[in-house]
Amino acid sequence: MPVDPLDPVAPSDPVTPSDPPPRASLSAPEPALKPGPRHSRQALGDERVAIEGEESEARGAGQGVGDDPDGPVADGRARMNRARGMRSGTLRWAWATLTSMRTALALLLLLGLAAIPGSLLPQRPTSPFGVAQYLLDNPEWGPWLERLGLFDVFGSPWFAAVYLLLFVSLIGCILPRCRAYYDALRAEPGALPRRFSRFPDHAAGAVGLPADQVLDDAEAHLRQAGYRIRREASGISAEKGYLREAGNLIFHLSLIAVLIGLAWGTVFGYRGSAIVVEGKAFSNTLTQYDEFSAGIGFRPENLPAFTIALDAFEAEFEIGPVQRGAARLFRATVTVSRPGQEPQRQLLEVNAPLTIDGTDVHLLGHGYAPVVTVRDGNGDVAFSGPVVFLPADANFTSNGVIKAPDARPERLAFEGLFLPTAQIDEAGMRSVFPDAWNPQLLVNAWAGPPRVETGAPENIYVLDQTGLEQLMRPDGQPVRAGLEIGTSYDLPDGRGSISFDGLQRWTKLQISTTPGGWFVLGSVLLAIAGLSVSLTVRPRRLFVRVAGDSVEVAGLDRVDGRAGLPEAVAALAAACGIAGPGGGTPGEPEPVDGHPAGTLAADQTDMLPEPGSSRTRGAGSGDPTPGRTSPEPREGSRGRPENAEEESE
Repeated sequence: MPVDPLDPVAPSDPVTPSDPPPRASLSAPEPALKPGPRHSRQALGDERVAIEGEESEARGAGQGVGDDPDGPVADGRARMNRARGMRSGTLRWAWATLTSMRTALALLLLLGLAAIPGSLLPQRPTSPFGVAQYLLDNPEWGPWLERLGLFDVFGSPWFAAVYLLLFVSLIGCILPRCRAYYDALRAEPGALPRRFSRFPDHAAGAVGLPADQVLDDAEAHLRQAGYRIRREASGISAEKGYLREAGNLIFHLSLIAVLIGLAWGTVFGYRGSAIVVEGKAFSNTLTQYDEFSAGIGFRPENLPAFTIALDAFEAEFEIGPVQRGAARLFRATVTVSRPGQEPQRQLLEVNAPLTIDGTDVHLLGHGYAPVVTVRDGNGDVAFSGPVVFLPADANFTSNGVIKAPDARPERLAFEGLFLPTAQIDEAGMRSVFPDAWNPQLLVNAWAGPPRVETGAPENIYVLDQTGLEQLMRPDGQPVRAGLEIGTSYDLPDGRGSISFDGLQRWTKLQISTTPGGWFVLGSVLLAIAGLSVSLTVRPRRLFVRVAGDSVEVAGLDRVDGRAGLPEAVAALAAACGIAGPGGGTPGEPEPVDGHPAGTLAADQTDMLPEPGSSRTRGAGSGDPTPGRTSPEPREGSRGRPENAEEESE
C-alpha cells in the first residue's frame, strides 16, 4: 500500500498489525500546508502536540528526568532556593535587629549590669587574697561563682561577648546615620509650606516695600542668625541646628572609640603583681612576678628594664574612738634603678603611682613578714629570713607557712598565725588593732623524711602535708608555741627549734601598662562634648512668604520645647517690615477641641499636598535629621497625620 508522504502520522516503513503504535518523531518532516496565518498556527499546534506526546512517553519510560519541571531534581532545586531565601531573610533580620538603636541601648545596659559583680565581689587581678578568703568563707556557692567567672568579670568570655556585640551594634547603627547626615548637609532646606496660619508661631501683615527688598532683608537677617537659606520666588525657607545631629553622631562615635581604646589596652597591655618585703627589691622580669596576665599582642622583650627596692614602708591607723583602726596613711619609700641612670629615691603612695618608662607602679596592699630562724636536729640553720603572712581581717590577723625543706635528718614545716596586737579575752587570743603594738607568733610543727626535689611549683602560702606528721607532746596534744620577738621554742625529741627574731612589713606592687589609656580619655572627653552639643543646640525652621503687599512669617522648633521661638518669629517679622502681628494669631493659636494650645487639629483636609508637590525626608530612626522638609509632630498633636503642617506649596 503506498504511503502518502504528506500524512503527518503515517509511518515511514510498513508495519504489521502486531507492532505497537508508532511514536511521533521530532525529526519527522513537517506536513506541506497551504500558506497563510491560519495554517501556520495549525502547524505550530500540531508540532507542540507531537513534542508533548514524545516527552510524556519519555517520562513514562524513565527518560528525560532532568528536563521535567515537576520532577525530583526540579523539586530539589526549588527547595534549595527556598532555603537560600529563608537563610538570607533570617540573616537580614538578625543584622537589622543587632544594628538597631534599641539593641544598642539594651547591650549598653547589659554591659553596665554585667560590671556590677566586678564592683561587689573581689577580683583576682586586683585582690587575689580577697578572692581566696571569700572562697574560704563561702565554700558552698563560692566555687560556683568561680566557674561563672565572677571573680574576673572583665576578663570573662561572657563579658567579652557583650562587649563585642555592643561594638558591632554601634558601628552598624551609626554608619548609616553618618551617611544620611552627610546627604542632609548637601541638601537645601525644605520647600515652603502651604499655610502659615497652622504653625504654632506665625505673624502676617502688609508692607509697603517691593517683594525683592523684603526677601533681601529677610535673607540678610536669617544669614546673620546662622540659618541656611533656600530662596524661592515667593518666599524663603531657612533652617539651623544641624550641629545637634553632629553632636549626637560624635557622641556615639566616641563610644565606639572608647571600646577601641579599651580593646587596644587589653590586646597590647599587661598587668602583674609582686610582694616585696622591706630591704628586698623587685626587677621587672617575668620570673619576678607573683601573678601576671597580658594580651595576645604582648611580647616579653617589651618589658622596660628597671628595679624597685623597698627601703621602708609606713602605715598609720586611727587610734581614736571613732573608726578605730581605720587606715590613715600608707607610704612606701623606694629606690628606682634603671640601666645607665643614677638610682632615684621616690615615694609611692595609694592613688599616687610611679610611672617608669610608660609603666605604672601602684601600691595595692601591705602586711607583716615575721623574721624567723629554723634550726634542724643537727643544730644547723635550715631557714632564716622574713616570711610573708597574709592578712585575714581588718585587724591584720595573718596566716602563713614556714617551710624548711633542707632540715636534716628530717625536714620541718610550721603553720603560723601572726597577731599584730595580741590580746587574750573571753573570745580567746586575737588581734585587737592592726598596728604592731604587741606582736605574737603562734605556730604548730610538722616533720617528715626528706623529699626529693622535683622542681614542680607549689603554693608558698599553703602547707602540703604529704609525707609530714604533726609533732605531738607527751600528753598527746599537738605541739603549739607562742613566740614574742626575741624568743624561741625547742621542738620535742631534739628535732630542732624555731625563733622569732624580728618583724618587717611587706607591700604588694602592681606593675601594669595600658597603651590605649590616653585614647580612651580623649574619647570620653569628646563624647561629653558631643552630648553637650546635642542637648543644647535646638533645630529650628523659619519661613517667609510674600504675596503682593502681604508678608507672612512662621517658625517651628523640631524638638520638644520651643523657648525662644516666638521671639525669633517676631524678630524675623520686624526684619521684613511687619510693624505688628496681623492677619493671624501672633503667638499661640487658639486651642482646638481635643488639642492643647500650640498644636494643629487632626481634620486638616485642606493641608493635603497639592498635585506635583514633593517632600524630602532624611534618613534616620526617630532622630531629627537636617534636610527634612517636614518637621516631627509636636507634642500633643494626637490624631494628626505626620508632617501635615508642612505640606509643600
